[in-house]
Amino acid sequence: MRMDLKVGQKAVLERVFTQEEFNRFAVLSGDDNPIHVDPEFSSRTKFGRTVAHGMFLYSNISRALGEILHGFAFAQLEQEMIFQAPTYTREKVEIRLEVLSLGAGGQAEIKTDVVKPDGQFGCQGRTIVSLPGSKVDRKDLQDDNKSPNVDPGTIYKGLANGQKAEMRRMISKSELREYIHLSGDQNPLFSDLELAHKLGFRDTPVPGPLFGSLFSCLLGTRLPGRGTNWLKQKLFFPAPAYPSEELEAEVEITRIRPEKDLVNLRGWVRNPAGDVVCEGESLVLVKDLENTKD
Repeated sequence: MRMDLKVGQKAVLERVFTQEEFNRFAVLSGDDNPIHVDPEFSSRTKFGRTVAHGMFLYSNISRALGEILHGFAFAQLEQEMIFQAPTYTREKVEIRLEVLSLGAGGQAEIKTDVVKPDGQFGCQGRTIVSLPGSKVDRKDLQDDNKSPNVDPGTIYKGLANGQKAEMRRMISKSELREYIHLSGDQNPLFSDLELAHKLGFRDTPVPGPLFGSLFSCLLGTRLPGRGTNWLKQKLFFPAPAYPSEELEAEVEITRIRPEKDLVNLRGWVRNPAGDVVCEGESLVLVKDLENTKD
């Protein structure tokens, strides 16, 4: 069976999200940031009501990628997202994909947008995926994993450049099944062990949105903390990780702009061997942080 993919090819997935889905994703990710699950708190923010997790939107983007790639197994190498407007429950959104380029090495660059009923972008993004049968050197995606040089002088809302937070977590097989059931992501790489082995993986790997959920949990509950609003995220996947491995995730503040309530962070997820399996760059808004020290 051959996959035909062409530049300019498009796919659209329509979705209407519910509060129950936001709540389930909060449990799955560990990110119970009140802007997602607490209607009373959210009513006091600029949103006025609860909004979707950025990584929940990403999980639905991953589902849509499975449709444009016709159910073939694929691995993501990069994902970029800009969250331009909040996505609420009970509104019909369109997840629009378009193939931008096809590389000689078996990679595809695909535009990944979430569009609201009024035409605003809930999320604009792009991804690079490795297509079936391609040979990709993931090491090219890996940075030096060193913390950037930061100026420790700025302190705002109790936040400081160079401040870090970390967590350890194992993503279980049952959580992987819950991710598949909640998102509808049918990429066989995440569920077909025999296929994963044939493609060179030692187990069904962890999906990109669950990597991103580790950052979501840290950003939304620890640093900067509850009330954080995600604006931009870049993710790079230099190596696979597997269920039941203890993963260590870390984020570090690299820039604070008090006049705009903006904070930049970098993050890493490492496997038990210390290898980086996901690297991220984040931009967040901290205007609505709970219990801050100005």
